[in-house]
Amino acid sequence: MRDWRTPFAGTTLLAACVFFAGCNKPPSDTDTSGVIKVGEYASLTGSEATFGQSSHQGTALAIDDINAAGGVLGKKIQLITEDDQSQAGQPATVVRKLISSDGVVAILGEVASSRSLEAAPICQESKIPMVSPASTNPRVTEVGDYIFRVCFIDPFQGTVMANFTRKTLKLKTAAVLKDASSDYSVGLAKYFVAGFTADGGKIVAEENFSHGDKDFSAQLTAIKADNPDGIFVPGYYTEVGLIALQARQLGVMVPLFGGDGWESASLVPIGGKALEGCYFSTHYSPDDTSPVVRNFVKKFHDRYQETPDTMAALGYDSALILADAIKRAGSTDAAKIRDALAATRDFQGVTGKITIDANRNASKPAVILTIKDGQFQYVETVAP
Repeated sequence: MRDWRTPFAGTTLLAACVFFAGCNKPPSDTDTSGVIKVGEYASLTGSEATFGQSSHQGTALAIDDINAAGGVLGKKIQLITEDDQSQAGQPATVVRKLISSDGVVAILGEVASSRSLEAAPICQESKIPMVSPASTNPRVTEVGDYIFRVCFIDPFQGTVMANFTRKTLKLKTAAVLKDASSDYSVGLAKYFVAGFTADGGKIVAEENFSHGDKDFSAQLTAIKADNPDGIFVPGYYTEVGLIALQARQLGVMVPLFGGDGWESASLVPIGGKALEGCYFSTHYSPDDTSPVVRNFVKKFHDRYQETPDTMAALGYDSALILADAIKRAGSTDAAKIRDALAATRDFQGVTGKITIDANRNASKPAVILTIKDGQFQYVETVAP
């Protein structure tokens, strides 16, 4: 991977600046305003606030880097951020505002697939490009040709975890405990089961819960009776930590494993030692020694006094990759930005080298992390 110090002085940084420009009226090639407006919607408060806060921090850092280097197309970027409060109904409300009232040229968001699926039809109908940093459900980009993402999708992530548990952990049987109210969780469970069974594994139990549940004892008791070698929990950190605690309390000591919804600084404080020896797939590791990652981690830590997680890295990449498209488009015209996004190839991001495929998804590697001594530790990287 190339060193970020070079692109920040040149094309990648310039590209990012372009992306975030906008105006108070629908943007056009003849716009002469001094800034480019870009919208962002994120869960800054509510049940998944750490996701939105991290993603926003990464996005804000990218935009500041871009503006510090002079902006794009001779203009600075103005980011307009709205909080969807982790609540259904709010993504549609705030995205309509960003488009109709603020006149943004493009929109970044969301992390959660369900909230991206709520907002994406509005962006598609308005013909405003939307780039999700972290929504992995395949249906997000199926909404239409203005909807993109910079993360891998659940068919890949689910298969990665199925292969990891079969080949690396050498598990023969598994149980699945999924959030039936979550598009993300249901989709990831589906692809894990398909991959695990195709490779000769056996699913001995499948149990459901709903977002916001606190008591998982009934499901875990049923799973314990089937004696699996491990349990796949494709949920968000808010429930995963509690599930781990309750599993250990019931004497279920097999490893738990899941997807990128686990990654949050709040996971270990919730689950504590119950999470030791568990695994999850994600998009990058701050322990990566490549220059691009080291530079990003240092700048993020200097600004926020903490180590950036995956959502921060994806937020950063989403800003840069869409900005790069605007630079290549040479315009803030939405259709031209969309065409440039679709043509993205081998863009070197913090989370890996990214190519946008024919379905507007990112082809890129996945990373497996484990939890040891209360910390996330790198295990391996899996190429697409």
